[in-house]
Amino acid sequence: MSDATTAATGPTPDDGLKVARSDKSGPVLAADGTPLKRSLNKALRVQKMRALGLIAPLLIFVLISFIFPIGDMLFRSVENQIVEDTLPYTVEELNQWDGSGDELPGEPVFRAMYYDLFLADEMKRHTRLGSRLNYEASGMSSLFRQAGRKMDDPGKDAQDILEEVDPRWGERETYYEIFNAPEGTEVDEDLLNAQQKRIRNMADEVPTGEMNFSPSLAASELLPIATRAYTAFGVIAGLINNDVVAEEKPVETVYLGLLDDVTSPGFAERLAAYDGPHKDALAALAEAGLAPPDYRAIFADIDEDWVLLETWRVIQTHSAPYTSGYFLNAIDMQKTPEGISVQPENTRVLIQLFIRTLIMSMTIMGACILLGYPVAWLLSNLPMRQANVLMILVLLPFWTSLLVRTSAWKVMLQQQGVINDVLVWAGLVADENRLIMINNQFGTIIAMTHILLPFMILPMYSVMQTINPSYLRAAKSLGATNWTAFWRVYFPQSIPGIGAGSILVFILSIGYYITPEIVGGTKGVFISNRIAYHISSSLNWGLAAALGTILLAVVLLLYWCYDKIVGIDNVKLG
Repeated sequence: MSDATTAATGPTPDDGLKVARSDKSGPVLAADGTPLKRSLNKALRVQKMRALGLIAPLLIFVLISFIFPIGDMLFRSVENQIVEDTLPYTVEELNQWDGSGDELPGEPVFRAMYYDLFLADEMKRHTRLGSRLNYEASGMSSLFRQAGRKMDDPGKDAQDILEEVDPRWGERETYYEIFNAPEGTEVDEDLLNAQQKRIRNMADEVPTGEMNFSPSLAASELLPIATRAYTAFGVIAGLINNDVVAEEKPVETVYLGLLDDVTSPGFAERLAAYDGPHKDALAALAEAGLAPPDYRAIFADIDEDWVLLETWRVIQTHSAPYTSGYFLNAIDMQKTPEGISVQPENTRVLIQLFIRTLIMSMTIMGACILLGYPVAWLLSNLPMRQANVLMILVLLPFWTSLLVRTSAWKVMLQQQGVINDVLVWAGLVADENRLIMINNQFGTIIAMTHILLPFMILPMYSVMQTINPSYLRAAKSLGATNWTAFWRVYFPQSIPGIGAGSILVFILSIGYYITPEIVGGTKGVFISNRIAYHISSSLNWGLAAALGTILLAVVLLLYWCYDKIVGIDNVKLG
């Protein structure tokens, strides 16, 4: 082809081939001169980003409403930080105590418990801690609540003792001058940070105040217990209450801590090296011959249960930040100082509830299949006008409240209800032998089958609609009977709809709790009713989370088994 012809008609496919063949060593270029591979990758990235942008709202909604709550549930089932956050010094001392022995913890444990529990009472956290431990041993809640009401008395007694030695111990300025670090002096930063972190962990709201107190390092070395108590008081006053620490009277633990420090071994040597305010007043306390606090006696006066070995064993056993106790309780086991053991026979109900839930859910699923299959077959084979009327009847229950439908079954199934009245009127049942169909498993199965039946019919109907009627006619023309044609030709093609409906009904029924609560009584409730009870009534969210996690694991296991036996790819919705 001549150059003039090429210029007139433009390049031809042959010319492109000649160009590609003439430069076999270089990359293939796009129209804009960039390598073709790079242009294709860029175009694919743009398409992926566009697709991600389209699904981003749905993805964010699923993460917020589904994934995050499940993650939070899994965490709550093992989380146990309230004990360590509320009683940090007690837990530290208990780690050094052999709870398997026959001796009570030493005085350091009782001392740490007093100061921890006093601060927990100030932050209104002692009742929450008592409620947590009450799940493991009954009576712990009242024990902590009663202790919170009496924690002030030992400190008031100590204050009177101090003031008898020197009246300055009754003035708030004395304590502020000793424990606060003036500008230019060393601050115990570790103690301040530890107490601020501890108070923040126990606060219901994020503290918004400002610190106007810094613990003196000299006071911390001389009076460690009192300085720690005064620092906690200063953090609460400054961060939580927005008060000026210098203008506030110290809490009672400061007095008791000061009495403990001045009577502790080695105080005279530490005081000799001290060069801070009110050294003479501290020396007067050291020379007064005061008796140290008896913390065990303090707790014995509050309640005799505090000097029981079992009380401290419970606290030690459940003091770890993460625990398996909730999962053990969920399977009728318990965590004890001696190890894992079975719960008493009269409290073993959860395993039975799990088994009952699975059996009844499968029974409801089977009942829905038996009742829903003929209806779905009629819907798919009747003329359009009649099928539409029947479809309205199927969907009609959705227009009525779930509570109304459940309450209606409660009225119908009771011994003086409609069904029993009809049976007695027809002479099928004697009046004195009326059937008991409510507050048992039978009532739950009947009511839930009625409620969940549309969820089985609709998937089966959508699959049956796609089955070509000519297949049955072909089978009959080859000599098959009606039953053989149905069983060998029609039914296998409807199995995907049965599978979809079965999964839907089973998962819905295993999590129902309103209907079993109303019509099930004590024998027809599900494990979901127990979960709802612990969330709304007992407030044992850890056990509720553990039960929910186990239920989720069971459902996933059954789903995996279904996939291996039937194949999830065979599940269709039309």
